[in-house]
Amino acid sequence: MKFIDEAHIEVMAGDGGTGVVSFRREKFIPRGGPDGGDGGRGGSVFAVADRNINTLVDFRYARKHLARGGERGRGSDQYGKAAEDITLRMPVGTIVYDEDSGELLFDLDHHGQVVMLAKGGDGGLGNIHFKSSTNRAPRQFTAGTEGEQRRLRLELKVLADVGLLGMPNAGKSTLIAAVSNARPKIADYPFTTLHPNLGVVRVGPEKSFVVADIPGLIEGAAEGAGLGHQFLRHLQRTRLLLHLVDLMPFDPDADPARDARAIIKELRKYDPSLADKPRWLVLNKIDMIPPQERPAVIEAFLKKFRGRGRNALPVNKVFAISGLTREGCEEMLLEINLYLESLREPEPAQADPRFDTVAASVPAPVSALAALAAPAADEPTP
Repeated sequence: MKFIDEAHIEVMAGDGGTGVVSFRREKFIPRGGPDGGDGGRGGSVFAVADRNINTLVDFRYARKHLARGGERGRGSDQYGKAAEDITLRMPVGTIVYDEDSGELLFDLDHHGQVVMLAKGGDGGLGNIHFKSSTNRAPRQFTAGTEGEQRRLRLELKVLADVGLLGMPNAGKSTLIAAVSNARPKIADYPFTTLHPNLGVVRVGPEKSFVVADIPGLIEGAAEGAGLGHQFLRHLQRTRLLLHLVDLMPFDPDADPARDARAIIKELRKYDPSLADKPRWLVLNKIDMIPPQERPAVIEAFLKKFRGRGRNALPVNKVFAISGLTREGCEEMLLEINLYLESLREPEPAQADPRFDTVAASVPAPVSALAALAAPAADEPTP
């Protein structure tokens, strides 16, 4: 299925039905009085976040969503029927913007969240609402109000705990396939990944986190070069970034340290807050380096990557792994899980009501009962 993370739609709620002017006309009932009913409410347009959907492809082709209008009121005190609402199912992580003003309207960040995109019009009033002692035959009524109309821009930002970034062929797809249930396409040419992939990593019973893999970045991505700039938004919700570096690139003229610094520069151009996220270095493909040469290669890379002076880059944590052989992956995953658990807020302890009931039913100790029964010091003893 084609991955679509942006769409433009138009939603139109239904108009309210018009109230009517009607009078009761039956045999042997002169001056029956007004009996015109109200119009029905127009249908509204809602959106609901559904975790079973992972793309906006449905809204790329279905751009207009119209709700029906409410029915017109009738005589004999009959109200018009309200129109049915429309509910649009959207993936969790969808952000809804107003197309005209650019205002952020809604952020569907959890499953089952329901928001109203366009409110249906209210039904008009029939002449039964205008009768009084001085106006016994009212001919007034009101028309239904118009339903809201909006042009919306939908933007999908996937929800993941950890985001993978790096140059093309850095081994991101190999790593996510090795440690999670994701099965992305893996090949020996650049830009194999064409859309984000999500994988669930399990590190123990009831311990897991979600990893997002986006297409590789190249220098100039913030200005539109390559493919990764289209998907950088998917890293904005992550809590930790893993910066994968290929220590043994195919191109002999490639410089891993220079390319790694260039990616950080592109992140800062795109969104400074994204560049300031916690970011750990993951040095991949160490299986291609003889064990006795690995410390020297890693030390040379880190020295060149950090730099000096004003352009020096901080390095929080460094992992040397092999996504192909899974060497070093287990230790890295445990560190990631510990870090994510430290960010989670502890749930407040809730008292079990059963213990309160038991405590209330247990009689007080004898000494306490005796103290209650004993007279106060200032009371005379009979």
